[in-house]
Amino acid sequence: MSNTRNLWLGLAVLLITSFSVLLWAGGEIFRAAPPIPEQLVGQDGAVVYTRADIEEGRQVWQSIGGMQLGSIWGHGAYVAPDWSADWLHREASGVLDIWAGRLGGVTYAQLSAEEQAALRGRLQEMMRANTYDPATQTITLTQDRVAALSTVAAHYVSLFGNDPATAELREAMR
Repeated sequence: MSNTRNLWLGLAVLLITSFSVLLWAGGEIFRAAPPIPEQLVGQDGAVVYTRADIEEGRQVWQSIGGMQLGSIWGHGAYVAPDWSADWLHREASGVLDIWAGRLGGVTYAQLSAEEQAALRGRLQEMMRANTYDPATQTITLTQDRVAALSTVAAHYVSLFGNDPATAELREAMR
């Protein structure tokens, strides 16, 4: 009987410890989650996205089973793109093309290796800058980034809509 009692006691300790760790980890994940801004604005003050837009986007994403179509943070990217990486890549490419156009009316790919390296350095600095203001819960974006965002958003509307131009990519996700 003593042996059975020790097993039950061991199980109880194990369960209490396991659930305590799970509850603690869940609380830490909730506390450490990235903030959802009240708005994203351009340097000119024009509102690009509001918190309501972000929440609506999340609801749409969840309603179409978005997590079965790939990943937000890189998990599960075996079946479809890592959407954060895809968005950031498209946004960065758009900004680079905007800057290249100002240098001589060409695309980024048409620039010399030296010019490309200079623009990549400038891009890295711009993309890594934390422009989130905790006091106003606002992210401020450069005008070039705002212009690139509109192109990327149009791509995703096309991709998750019914646009024949992105039908092949849409089929590849299934």
